[in-house]
Amino acid sequence: MDFTEVLRTRHSIRSFKEQPLEEEKLTKILEAANSAPSAGNLQAYKIYVIKDSELRQKLVQAAWGQHFISQAPIVMVFCAHPARSSVKYGHRGTELYCIQDATCAASFAHLAATNHRIASCWVGAFDEEEVRKCLELSSDLKPIIIMPMGYANERGFHTSRRSLEDLVSYK
Repeated sequence: MDFTEVLRTRHSIRSFKEQPLEEEKLTKILEAANSAPSAGNLQAYKIYVIKDSELRQKLVQAAWGQHFISQAPIVMVFCAHPARSSVKYGHRGTELYCIQDATCAASFAHLAATNHRIASCWVGAFDEEEVRKCLELSSDLKPIIIMPMGYANERGFHTSRRSLEDLVSYK
């Protein structure tokens, strides 16, 4: 798929087939995430790949009952690593850069999944402490995004976007 087609066909999918995700596709998606830019190239994030069905179900509860999370054969959780970023950037690294790093990596994974015809959904609505408990995260990691992925069991639909005139200001 060319990049314009990836952008055009990317949709948030909330229904997944039981079909497992091939390891080679998972690896390509993770490699794409790993290629994302990061502040000072510190890569101040960690990615958890959850295949275990019980753990995926616990993430549903941490995400306030978003059941589609447990339907996906793979769930990635992107965590910021503030301490890693603060070494070089201090407070700004702790409060911003590590979060940007994690979200950029998640964006690359999200688009790479689309490129490989794998559906995914960006989930930001969850109880951070519950996710921390589910994954037994150390205190130096902050969960930022839950991203279920697998083969779509529904068709995506076009959502409206703001006009460029409303979105962009030129100075």
